[in-house]
Amino acid sequence: MPETLIELFCEEIPARMQKRAAEDLQRMVTDALVEAGVTYEWARIHYGPRRLMLALGGLPGAAPDRKEERKGPRVGAPEKALEGFLKSAGLASVDDCEQREDKKGAFYVAVIDKPGRPVPELLAEIIPDTVKKFPWPKSMRWGVGTLRWVRPLHSIVCTFDGEVVPFEVALNDDTVITSGNVTYGHRFMAPDAITVSRLEDYEVGLDRAKVMVDAEIRMQTILHEAKTLCEAQGLELVEDEALLEEVAGLVEWPVPLMGSFDESFLDVPPEVLTSTMRSNQKYFAVRDPKSGGMAAKFICVANVEAEDGGTAIADGNGRVLRARFSDARFFWDEDKKRTLDSRVDDLKKVVFHAKLGTVHDKMERVAGVAVDLVAPYVGADRGNVDRAARLAKADLTTGMVYEFPDLQGIMGRYYAIEDGEVAEVADAIRDHYAPQSADDDVPTAPVSIAVSLSEKLDTLVGFWDIGEKPTGSKDPYALRRYALGVTRTILENEIRIPIRQVMGSVWSYDGDNREAEDRDATLDDLLSFFADRLKVYLRDRGARHDLVDAVFAMEGQDDLWLIVQRVNALSDFLATDDGANLLAGYKRAANILRIEEKKDGAPVSGTANTELFSEKAESDLYAAIDAATGIAREAVAKEDFAGAMAALAKLRGPVDLFLDTETGVRVNDNDPRIRANRLKLLAQIRDALHTVADFSKVEG
Repeated sequence: MPETLIELFCEEIPARMQKRAAEDLQRMVTDALVEAGVTYEWARIHYGPRRLMLALGGLPGAAPDRKEERKGPRVGAPEKALEGFLKSAGLASVDDCEQREDKKGAFYVAVIDKPGRPVPELLAEIIPDTVKKFPWPKSMRWGVGTLRWVRPLHSIVCTFDGEVVPFEVALNDDTVITSGNVTYGHRFMAPDAITVSRLEDYEVGLDRAKVMVDAEIRMQTILHEAKTLCEAQGLELVEDEALLEEVAGLVEWPVPLMGSFDESFLDVPPEVLTSTMRSNQKYFAVRDPKSGGMAAKFICVANVEAEDGGTAIADGNGRVLRARFSDARFFWDEDKKRTLDSRVDDLKKVVFHAKLGTVHDKMERVAGVAVDLVAPYVGADRGNVDRAARLAKADLTTGMVYEFPDLQGIMGRYYAIEDGEVAEVADAIRDHYAPQSADDDVPTAPVSIAVSLSEKLDTLVGFWDIGEKPTGSKDPYALRRYALGVTRTILENEIRIPIRQVMGSVWSYDGDNREAEDRDATLDDLLSFFADRLKVYLRDRGARHDLVDAVFAMEGQDDLWLIVQRVNALSDFLATDDGANLLAGYKRAANILRIEEKKDGAPVSGTANTELFSEKAESDLYAAIDAATGIAREAVAKEDFAGAMAALAKLRGPVDLFLDTETGVRVNDNDPRIRANRLKLLAQIRDALHTVADFSKVEG
């Protein structure tokens, strides 16, 4: 079956936009084709510095004939309404419509025959429309053009079954780009035009013209050849996946080269050198496996095969890098002339947030929270916690962090070591930002944990207090990341801490004067926010979100580690036959109670009266509930949730017999006293299971 080949060729596309743009191209074109009734068997995208490519295979020659139904006004509607509807549907009179009825009465329906159109004809409309509406994060106009594109657009390839699909895209009133079957090779090594018709000759032709169109192949080529260069000298490449992806988006024909720099620069912290190479120059760092430290080498990636093997390119890049390193060493030497302690007062000039004060104010709060509230729960030395908290942000005033913001905390640790601070304090300065992503390690040392948790809790409470919490997809202060960081740090270090209680106490360090009811509502909302983050954390590990809800619904649940233990026990219990059947019995009992409580206008509570039992199933269930509830409560008090579940599992048989539709007990007895007593038994079933979780939140 036919295939189509589409390429949009332009000036250099920023590397960070290329993959998303290729995916958007596929989505927009395929959605438009599918909407027209056209299916396809496969799709492939390529993207690079100067081109986006989409190929679709298994296409039909034309879209199938379709019927489209359009609902019109009701029968008897005003004449003007009918005329407008008929005109939009392309019909002459209401006699050409069908009449149908629904709950609101009879209405007209236009059934319009849509003959299938040739796919090339559809593409000739879809591609120009896609180009005009393309969702670039940033775009530009050039010359006197009106078309917006990420960079000047030069040509468009569009073929179907090997033949050009003709159309035009207007740049302005006088200039258009006409589709064709011509693309271009490497800008320097093979810039001539190449005629293409299908994906196969497109990939082969561009490869001959020194263009690796497959981004994955470019990345693998860079990685493999960079590693080979390092291994040849007994060194190791410092792998960086994000940098690898970015560099692959900067070159069409990657040629990794090794350069060198003066070994004297190795006295500067390695993170500074790596950050300079990565951020400013897009170079890969190299490690010496013998010493474990950095080597005075780097890997750069050229976009051309040089006649001298790349020697001049590597030397030139080395000169640029040495200039960058000289600047970094200057900052390093200058910053060390002052202690971190002497910089703390400078934080009074740095605003954290207009409504939350300066960074100095924030760290005063964090120190108090860390020492008084968090340190006791993590077993941290209070003196070291206080010292680390007060120095944690001091490196924000250094020249190095001003130049390289991503090194905040990291540089603070180095300066603290230079100042003679103990290792626990220096490490906490570095680690108090962690974790900064889902893949980042959490702090594990007690002092680091105390400062990290306190800094994040202060931020969360502060922004909730001023009403700046996340809304929808907007989270300008990264508060979701902060809450997930707190959650991960607590769980992965198995810390027992009443987080709501601690957050409630955080307010006192800011002189909060809110009404208690107001503050409680805010704390409840913030705790719910943590529940959502916990769901994300557990969902990624295969847990069910409804089980988190079931545990969080229990009163006073703010020990995240304990909540997870309950969730795990509940999950294991529901995976058994006893658990699944008991849940089903609970749902039946809860449904009956809900109906009867609504009918009576009052909730059912209290203990059943044994003197009113007339059926063995009643007395057996009552005895089973009494025994299971007692054991379950004792087990919960000991935090033995598996034991509590095991006790509740014994209710399965008595509950099944009580609720059996053929041999069970009739709850709605004619005698109102017996009915009320049996409803109390159902309420006792509900209450028994609620000793471990709110089973009404459990799905299934």
